[in-house]
Amino acid sequence: MRLDNYLSDLGIIKRRTIAKEMADGGHIKLNGRRAKPAHQVKENDLIQITGRRQISLKVIAIPTRSVPRDKREEFFQLLEDNKTDPGELI
Repeated sequence: MRLDNYLSDLGIIKRRTIAKEMADGGHIKLNGRRAKPAHQVKENDLIQITGRRQISLKVIAIPTRSVPRDKREEFFQLLEDNKTDPGELI
């Protein structure tokens, strides 16, 4: 699954277009390297997102479609979430 789709399907980033723009801008790393939006995400990959909020997560599983809110934690493990403002979204 594409990186931008993974992040949006799991609600980590609100919209795929925002995930694409963030990846294009160098704000998303996959396994420590700058990632393009079309990069394929695999199980056990580490994703780091920087910006107003810094998030690190480990990919546990790949969804086949958008995931309901109550099932999202089955697909990734949140390793770090440094919020600058609790009301802010990425």
